[in-house]
Amino acid sequence: MQVRHGPALRVHAGPRALQQLRDRGLQPQHVRVVPAAAGGPKGLVLLPLDRFLFADWLPRAAATSPPVHLLGASIGAWRMAAACAPDADAALAQLAEDYITQTYPHAPGRMPTAEAISAVFGRTLQDRLGSIAPQILAHPRLRLHVLTSRGRRLLHRPGPWAMPLGWAGAFAANALSRSALGGWMERVVFSDPRDTLPFSLADYRSHVAPLRPDNLAAAVQASCAIPFALQAVQDVPGGPAGTYWDGGITDYHLHLNYASMAEPAAPGDPGDPGDPGDAGNAGDAGISSKTRAGGLVLYPHFIDRVVPGWLDKAFKRRHRPSAFLDNLVLLSPDPDWVRRLPGGKLPDRGDFKAWGEDEAGRQRVWRRALAESQRLADEFAALVNDVAAGRPVHALPLV
Repeated sequence: MQVRHGPALRVHAGPRALQQLRDRGLQPQHVRVVPAAAGGPKGLVLLPLDRFLFADWLPRAAATSPPVHLLGASIGAWRMAAACAPDADAALAQLAEDYITQTYPHAPGRMPTAEAISAVFGRTLQDRLGSIAPQILAHPRLRLHVLTSRGRRLLHRPGPWAMPLGWAGAFAANALSRSALGGWMERVVFSDPRDTLPFSLADYRSHVAPLRPDNLAAAVQASCAIPFALQAVQDVPGGPAGTYWDGGITDYHLHLNYASMAEPAAPGDPGDPGDPGDAGNAGDAGISSKTRAGGLVLYPHFIDRVVPGWLDKAFKRRHRPSAFLDNLVLLSPDPDWVRRLPGGKLPDRGDFKAWGEDEAGRQRVWRRALAESQRLADEFAALVNDVAAGRPVHALPLV
């Protein structure tokens, strides 16, 4: 039986997006970008909302509407690849089933090895994405972009001794500044070559490589390769040579410069909003009022904050909204709703250890959380279905 109580969904928005929601409401043709965060099992609760967005609501836009760019890191990359499938609803439902029922060979009382997890996961991705990769990359409106993290210095081709030293260097560099992490980890975006990303990647050391049918599954596996839990992926075809890890390392919640989708400011107006992860924090810098909106970023997320990189989780000041997010609409679960889920929390990777050999117990709890999360989709559907064209949508400011 589903718990009903208060609302499940919260809507937050950056200042420019808030104004647009008040002035024009929210229509599918307004959306230019949909990000999808890393976060492992937490992403399960977003799948019913994904199914409504990609199988129902976004397709309502006119055929002449501009492309929608889907950006994903880790489980977000898998979600967004499924969203581009010929039957998005079925592909996203299958992703949920695959994720909940995942099991790996292991010795009794021991956790599965990274090699075992990577082998099984790689076969799953190939089964689900390999045969439909050409259709995913030929979607008439959606453009897929997969974020990965490529090692540099000691992490370029790390051996057993170089790995811990390299990660120690990366942690130390990131503690100084987010941009300093670029000396150890480069953002590599495998990107649909039909349309370039509509915003700047100049906030962090980045490389863009073409996403192709022959490298789609490998790019998604690299984007999901959590260090020490899965094996890194070597030399993803089409990308720069090297060792690739989870895209969440560089871009945990994809705090990217979405505001640069806007038309250029008039001469003499303020310029670059800044680095969202460094001490100056881009939230202190404004975007010119003469800069006109270039579309909305619609972000289904499992929390109400956008953390730049995985190593930034401990740096609370880097969690604040910046001017990069001025045109972002964030959809996230209400914390009170989360507290009513099994265990009072979202599913997470710790559940594998907590439930141990009781796979049936973990799967039962995750299925309950997935069933409850249908409320997120239902409440968003009610919001957009009840809003006539041009009527305002009420949202809270980003926190």
